[in-house]
Amino acid sequence: MPRVKITVPEHLEMQIAQMVEEGEFLNREEAVEELLSTGIKAYKTSGPRDDDDSSGFEDEGMMGHEDEYVF
Repeated sequence: MPRVKITVPEHLEMQIAQMVEEGEFLNREEAVEELLSTGIKAYKTSGPRDDDDSSGFEDEGMMGHEDEYVF
């Protein structure tokens, strides 16, 4: 399986660590893989909006913080 290196904001890392600690995932690698896969599936299901002139990622899933995305 290909390896990918990413940098995420500290609040996302803390949320991932908490999910692992609570037993939702076995480890961080599994958590990131599952959350990324879920996000991609959700994006494919909803698809880019026709009335959106951007690429779809900048505003997609924003919750009031410029670096916070919901998967």
